Amino acid sequence: LKQLETFVWLAKLESFRRTAERLNTTQPNISVRIAGLEEALGVRLFDRDGSAVTLTPKGQSLLGYAERALSAIEEFSAQSGRADEHSGVLRIGVSELIAQTWLRHYLRALKSEFPFVDAELTVGLSINLRNELADRSLDLGLLNGPITDFNIDNVDLGSVPLVWVAAPGLSLAGKGVAALAGQTILTHARHTRSYIEIAAHFREHWDGQIRMVSSGSLAACLQMTLEGLGVAALPRALVRDAVAAGELAEVPYAWTPSPLTFSASYQHTPASHLLRRAAELAREIADSRR
Repeated sequence: LKQLETFVWLAKLESFRRTAERLNTTQPNISVRIAGLEEALGVRLFDRDGSAVTLTPKGQSLLGYAERALSAIEEFSAQSGRADEHSGVLRIGVSELIAQTWLRHYLRALKSEFPFVDAELTVGLSINLRNELADRSLDLGLLNGPITDFNIDNVDLGSVPLVWVAAPGLSLAGKGVAALAGQTILTHARHTRSYIEIAAHFREHWDGQIRMVSSGSLAACLQMTLEGLGVAALPRALVRDAVAAGELAEVPYAWTPSPLTFSASYQHTPASHLLRRAAELAREIADSRR
């Protein structure tokens, strides 16, 4: 089983070093396992060219069988219901909004269900997390999704509407688009969908200049809005407490950017009951925190 697991991971990662890190062992052990499997099968599974590792045609033809074998073992283990079968590190990429809202509840539930699994967190922009998920630097992404990739499964975590807010003391002269256009528009990072939609909206509905200040951090954007430095379209879940406390006021503007949609995304091969359950658990926590 260790040989099959190593075969599948080396095929996915194409690196002895990364495979050793993923399986918490050494590169010599990886080489020994692959050599043992090749000897047992009487075929060469990989071509080596320096540090590059690629499947041979025979290795490619056998990969699907190995994946199905590991999937069957995963299902066999899952049916036992033993949480202590799962241990090690689960590398989770988390969008900033989730990190600031229900992440702590999720981590508590994850630790309760899988007590011997340690979560290693990366908080960042979803576009960066997607790349890390694709190259398997991350195991699970709680991010803006879904991700349209045949190799990735997505569990829907719902959507969060955006709302225009400003500090109560900010003078919003005029009505409609003029009220916003007269202020600095505070937004998320430039390559995010909300920034692009806001910029397009004002180009279409306002002839004058617009001052837009973007930030890679939602927390920084929220803080600037609290300080009265401009108006912002922010996730309702992020500003709910500030609005309730009177620190921010909703701006009655008819248009807002599209709601933010989220998913728990992970590569579905090799099969992993831990990943599948961790994604489902994220959906349960997200639903409970609405």
